[in-house]
Amino acid sequence: MTPERRLVSGSAGWQRAPVPRYLPDSPTFASAAERQVWKALQAGLGPGDLLIANQRLTDGTKDHELDLVVGLEGAGIVVVEVKGGSVWHDGYDWRQSGNGVDKVIHPVDQARDGCYALRGFLENDLEWRTAARSRVRWGHAVVLPFTSLPADFSAPDLPRWAAIDRDQVSDVAGCLRAVIGRQTSGNRSPDADDLAILADALAGRGMPQRDVVALAAEREAAVDQLTEQQSLILGAARLLPRIEVRGGAGSGKTWMALEQARRLEREGQRVALLCYSLGLASYLRRVTDGWKHKDRPSYVGTFHDLGQAWGSGPHRDRNDSDYWERDLPQRMTELAAELPAGHRFDAIVVDEAQDFAASWWEPLVGALHDLEGGKLYVFSDEGQKVFARYAPPPLGLVPLILDDNLRNTRQIADVFHPLVPQKMRLRGGEGPAVRTVVCSPAEALGAADDAVDALLDEGWRPQDVALLTTGSRHPEQAARQEVGQDAYWESFWDADQVFYGHVLGFKGLERSAVVLALNEDGSRDWARERLYVGLSRARDLLVVCGDPDVVRAVGGDDVAKRLGL
Repeated sequence: MTPERRLVSGSAGWQRAPVPRYLPDSPTFASAAERQVWKALQAGLGPGDLLIANQRLTDGTKDHELDLVVGLEGAGIVVVEVKGGSVWHDGYDWRQSGNGVDKVIHPVDQARDGCYALRGFLENDLEWRTAARSRVRWGHAVVLPFTSLPADFSAPDLPRWAAIDRDQVSDVAGCLRAVIGRQTSGNRSPDADDLAILADALAGRGMPQRDVVALAAEREAAVDQLTEQQSLILGAARLLPRIEVRGGAGSGKTWMALEQARRLEREGQRVALLCYSLGLASYLRRVTDGWKHKDRPSYVGTFHDLGQAWGSGPHRDRNDSDYWERDLPQRMTELAAELPAGHRFDAIVVDEAQDFAASWWEPLVGALHDLEGGKLYVFSDEGQKVFARYAPPPLGLVPLILDDNLRNTRQIADVFHPLVPQKMRLRGGEGPAVRTVVCSPAEALGAADDAVDALLDEGWRPQDVALLTTGSRHPEQAARQEVGQDAYWESFWDADQVFYGHVLGFKGLERSAVVLALNEDGSRDWARERLYVGLSRARDLLVVCGDPDVVRAVGGDDVAKRLGL
């Protein structure tokens, strides 16, 4: 029997509890100073307090980067700006020196403006307004964990009691409570519910987000997401010329591939950054085009387009599998053997390597300057192996494992976790509950269209949303592809359009909000892998439109249960 089409709520979001809460649980910091202050705050917080790191916020006029937000139950909410190195005030400006650089900084402006922006954001939150909550006590402070300030220090824009130096940082939580106490205010102190609403609002309830894809296109933001584990792996790669990095969806493989290619090229090596899918190739080119010239890999694109660059001639029909998997790779092997020294590579980086056939590795190795010791770095996820042609590189690569999910909220990562080849730690932070719409495969596209409309009505921007299918293409995708693949993938970056795609072409990519239409019955090959890919493409909000029986048949009872089916 076809199930009735209906909305099913997912798991609960933020849980109120009498223990300190951290958003995210294990943040990545841009500096040692921020890390030191975070750890000191962890040691000094009380039950019910809230600690938030690296919060980005847009107030309509500018973007704010809040180093730390500290919610102190029974006291107030403090926005903290952290400045490392040596910091002083010369009578006119705040200055900072470190790593041989001396510059003017604006820590007080950053803390104060961030405080006002966050206060306005919270007081405009729907839950806050619905509960008719009055204003709570707010404050801002500057923490200088490596600088010592004299007791009689004073600056026009910052009293001594709002400047916390290295001699006070061990009791930074107590100092922040004193900051709140010293500020004259008739406003009330926040309670546990106030802090829970703040956490809910920042975790997301379908609110407009900064464009996650555009943010990911900035190299510095991508590197900030690397965990210590990933940084160690990239460091180890300096000593290991041939490795395979394996990790589940959301572990940061694509960003690591980009960063590895950038580091190698900057060292003066000639690097090729490769993948299979046109969509991922478009993304990699878009990102690397924004880098400095000396950082850009010598080649970025698909494996097959590399053959064209070598002179293999025009590509044949995309449905001619013999050409793509046998004839073209054989021709590329011949061309690789004839490459002059200036066209060979010192290192090759391959992302989404589970898409590669056995015949594709020989021409790649043949294009290296050093056939025996040339560098090869491969990033893969066997759980996303959706093509029968797959074969691992026959080169005895050293395997290294990523077991942290960073890019998906806990709510999303928990849903697809049973499909991941290895157990992973879910470190992506809290977010809105995953939504499911129960419908038949034939109804899935219509249900997905309705879900997209609902997201736009909630305030999500078109550029934040993608609709993905597991079966036949959405009519909008088919129409856009009629004008050519290049134009189609260019629409991925169009700020005025929702993106329509298929899970097979979306590996390695993501959107802040994804509506997944399960518009096939699950009987096709690689259905489990397609489901895994589809469930893992959303960073912040996931909506699944499909039949519970199909989900159970393809993904198992555990996945269906986690979706609330």
